Amino acid sequence: MTAVAASIGLSVIAAAAVMTVTALVARRQGRVAVVDVAWGAAFGVAALACGAGAAVGDAGSGPRTWLLVALVAAWGGRLAWHIGRRAAQHAGEDPRYEKLLGGPLREVGMARAVRKVFALQGALVPVIALPVSVGVVLEVRSWPVVVVGVAVWAVGLFFEAVGDAQLAAYRSRPRDHRPAVLDTGLWAWTRHPNYFGDACVWWGLWLAGGLASGWVAGLATVVAPLAMTWFLTSVSGARLLEETMMQRPGYAAYAARTPRLLPRPPRRTGGHRAGGTS
Repeated sequence: MTAVAASIGLSVIAAAAVMTVTALVARRQGRVAVVDVAWGAAFGVAALACGAGAAVGDAGSGPRTWLLVALVAAWGGRLAWHIGRRAAQHAGEDPRYEKLLGGPLREVGMARAVRKVFALQGALVPVIALPVSVGVVLEVRSWPVVVVGVAVWAVGLFFEAVGDAQLAAYRSRPRDHRPAVLDTGLWAWTRHPNYFGDACVWWGLWLAGGLASGWVAGLATVVAPLAMTWFLTSVSGARLLEETMMQRPGYAAYAARTPRLLPRPPRRTGGHRAGGTS
């Protein structure tokens, strides 16, 4: 248990360090949206810290330790790169954060941004990373569960990466040569394939890092994928985005025929085609 506590502590320190630096960058740039780039990076840094701690600690490390670190680093690195590239093309604030804070950063002040955004996300990182923090220092009780977890992770990364690529292709088309909003590809199966992918990634990591370490570890860490799913659907993810998207022509009809998160085969009703985006 000492090794587990130390690993979780390293995750907390790593998340706090990343979010502190990000808050300083946000203050300098005058926008909170930079935290989106730091979100994926924070998990990668936390996983690397936990992996390094396991390697030098009493618990040692095995192949699953570095498998978990690699899975988190791949997910977090891709997400940070994707959002960073998109952010470079749009220097302004994300409307979701202005709504969450009650106005632009220069008006509401840094203290509110720290409390509502940076501290919240910094606190969520070690909670969501629990299966990794625990898994890197515990023995594997079931390698088949690890394999299933990696498969679920891979499905999630596919939905996230392909969904983001399809959305980028849609946005690159001139406005007068594209539908009002996107409803093809994975976006015909779910209104938020990237959010569904994120959720799958962390359910997969819970299987591979938490449940594969035994039922006790599984039950102790299931809060992680539950928290990520809640965050994606009810905090700064789909809920805030759809409050804006419902104002777009055709989105309500798209939402009526397309599931919010869990994919299902598209059901076409004919007529004008409109869709959704994230």
